[in-house]
Amino acid sequence: MPEQVFNGGLDVTEWVLYGFFLFFAGLIIYLRREDRREGYPLEDDVTGRRESEGGLLFTAQPKVFRLPHNAGTVSKPDGSRDSDDLKARRTAPWPGAPLEPVGDPLQAGMGPGAYANRAKTPDLMLHGGPRIVPLRVAPDFSLDKRDPDPRGMNVVAADNVVAGTVSEVWVDRSEYMVRYIEVQLANSSKRVLVPMTMVVVQGGRKRVKINALLASQFENIPQLSGSDQITRDEEERVCAYVGAGTLYATPARTEAWL
Repeated sequence: MPEQVFNGGLDVTEWVLYGFFLFFAGLIIYLRREDRREGYPLEDDVTGRRESEGGLLFTAQPKVFRLPHNAGTVSKPDGSRDSDDLKARRTAPWPGAPLEPVGDPLQAGMGPGAYANRAKTPDLMLHGGPRIVPLRVAPDFSLDKRDPDPRGMNVVAADNVVAGTVSEVWVDRSEYMVRYIEVQLANSSKRVLVPMTMVVVQGGRKRVKINALLASQFENIPQLSGSDQITRDEEERVCAYVGAGTLYATPARTEAWL
């Protein structure tokens, strides 16, 4: 009587290999679904027409995410789209053509000044409480005595004009680092924040240098809704405004280097 073969002559190694192929194909489908939770379906670059959602294998099903600190839930995808008006114009009619800002380029939300609409609540620490605060409300924090203290130093802009004076330092109570400096403007009662990553503290010259902006442009840095905390949305807009200055502060910065 002939011996019956149930695996078609396949050995264990081949079964493992084919099993891996099936697993890997499933993983690709899963990742393609998950990375389409926000921003999809895509829109045509010229007409704005929405493209096909891609079918069952390439469209994520709605999932509920529980936000930390009992902040509620959010479901994605939810079909919502960015409703902000684009403060830019196309330089050519074909797809992929560059966009040019319209109006004040520092507030157009373009290029290095792009930002996302985020929650209008402060970023919180693990156990609650605003994460980023000025030193005046964080008595347990201080600046390292080996580093120059920028408070009281003049803020010198890209045009070598004094824009104001550093009035305070804002720290991250979760990461133990300086996030912003607070600037009291020279010709205004306003106080604005500048990201520490855009600041050069020149201790020997007793000044702070910020090359991203001209002195006259500090006036329009977005204001905060509170004096001792900053929301996630305000962080986006402050960083975007100052970051935009690296390209748009002067017309010469938008020109080619060569």
